Amino acid sequence: MSNSSDRKPVADQAEDDAWFPSPFSLTQYVPSKTDFDSADYPNRYTGGKWKILLIATQERYLRMDGGEFFSTGNHPVETLLPVLHLDAAGFDVDIATLSGDPVKLEMWAFPKEDDAVKNIYEKYKQKLRKPLNLEEVWGNGFTNETPYIGVFVPGGHGVMNDIPFSKTVGSVLRWADEHKRFFISLCHGPACMIAAKVGTPQGSESIYEGYKIVVFPDSLDKGPNIDIGYIPGKMPWLVGEKLRENGIELLNKGITGQTHRDRYVLTGDSPLASNNLGKLAANALLEEVAKID
Repeated sequence: MSNSSDRKPVADQAEDDAWFPSPFSLTQYVPSKTDFDSADYPNRYTGGKWKILLIATQERYLRMDGGEFFSTGNHPVETLLPVLHLDAAGFDVDIATLSGDPVKLEMWAFPKEDDAVKNIYEKYKQKLRKPLNLEEVWGNGFTNETPYIGVFVPGGHGVMNDIPFSKTVGSVLRWADEHKRFFISLCHGPACMIAAKVGTPQGSESIYEGYKIVVFPDSLDKGPNIDIGYIPGKMPWLVGEKLRENGIELLNKGITGQTHRDRYVLTGDSPLASNNLGKLAANALLEEVAKID
């Protein structure tokens, strides 16, 4: 049993009323190693054309309902393990944030004894520190010739700050849907699916109406994550609730590492799904490029 102080969020010295997860919560959510086993793709892609667009958050602090800040960002395992598999499968990964500012990672969640995650982090470190500007990447829009076979939005509470409300992200998602390109996301990342309606006529249906996904459960953010001090207070809004409002069906109630594919949408339920989702995405993309090349 932990004492009460172990369950108190830890102050972030860089910002007033900003908080890291409590020591106890990290023992529950942050193992020293992941479940990564292998990334062997004998049919890896060698064509050189198709690649992945990873859209990450540039925001560190999520303002909670009570006004306090959660010191967050993108979860490193949710970001890096899928990238490891996509990279091993032969796909280059372009990393972008909305304005080109550095990707914010929850480094307190980094698995310090996991060599596979450490190695892929070192490989992509400079792209994370100096990402592309998504507005410039989008430019005048994508076409059928745009070489992104998949759009990947990793999780972490920080994604709730900016990405779900971006007109450009909405445009990218609608392009991917129209051109049968993959959308890949996990944990809180699917929050970005609500961006698909940004910039569309009021009252229009989401392109994801009727889709089934797995996502981080609202039930954990409403109760246990507050109780153990993982987050410093009540959430500003709930991901699952917003997704349901957009006609999306949520399949999971807990976090088990579950993944799901619905047409060209690939999702995972939590950090526990990072390795599974990476494998699912790599194999699905390899199968797709074999058909279209």
